[in-house]
Amino acid sequence: MRVRVIFKLKNKGAYLPFHHQYILAQFIKGLMVKGRDSKFINYPFYNFSGLKGQTRISRNGLQYFSSLVTLVLSASDQDFIDYILEQIFEFEEFRLGNLDLEPLSTELEDIPEFSSEMKFLCISPVVALKSDFGSNESKKFVQPFADEFSDLLYESTMERMEATGKYSPEKLASFSKFQVVPDAAYLNRLKERDKKFARIYSVFDMDVKYEIRGYTLPFKLHAAQEVQQFIFNCGLGHYTHKGFGMLDIANADPTERTTTYTFNRIKKVV
Repeated sequence: MRVRVIFKLKNKGAYLPFHHQYILAQFIKGLMVKGRDSKFINYPFYNFSGLKGQTRISRNGLQYFSSLVTLVLSASDQDFIDYILEQIFEFEEFRLGNLDLEPLSTELEDIPEFSSEMKFLCISPVVALKSDFGSNESKKFVQPFADEFSDLLYESTMERMEATGKYSPEKLASFSKFQVVPDAAYLNRLKERDKKFARIYSVFDMDVKYEIRGYTLPFKLHAAQEVQQFIFNCGLGHYTHKGFGMLDIANADPTERTTTYTFNRIKKVV
């Protein structure tokens, strides 16, 4: 499921870095610890967007000028979503980077109809290679049209699905069909304009900074419906719990697919 968390921006003109996923990742991790529920403190099967609002590019990053900003939070476990929302709404206001935010409301996104062929857009970069300390392997460029690109994303997806404990070995084995087909016309247009779809980003894990390559491009995914749903809820590739690999359905109107969401209060376990 996916929810949108709407905040009031109390200091218009404040800014965040262009890619501020690490700030959001630290904030969400802090919420996980703050709730003191051992079930969720190390929960990894979630994903989130950047902070959305009316922005303009400045020397210091993205300046926010809208009175409201939105964070999209996604996971396959409703209890986890409700747990995080409960922690957020215990704040009257808080500071995120340079932004002073007041939690206002939550909206539930409608669940799309999944099929064996879906066209996705990247809300945040997809990471195909996991980083290892002292290695530059994660910065290697992998051609998105190559089988290696699909294979890497397939392997990371199956590993995460297996780690949920919700799929039997036989079920996982049935998910052998998996092919990423990038939008060639889109990539050609970028090439003509001398723009990039793959860049190096920083990610922090156990207080260690790593550099990874992320890809932002539209593509079709041929995979089982359950795989499509898992990716939509939990992201694609590595570091999804740090804000990478969030996808959205292509050609969907985001303004027409939400309802008000009232989250459940979770009993805290110490």
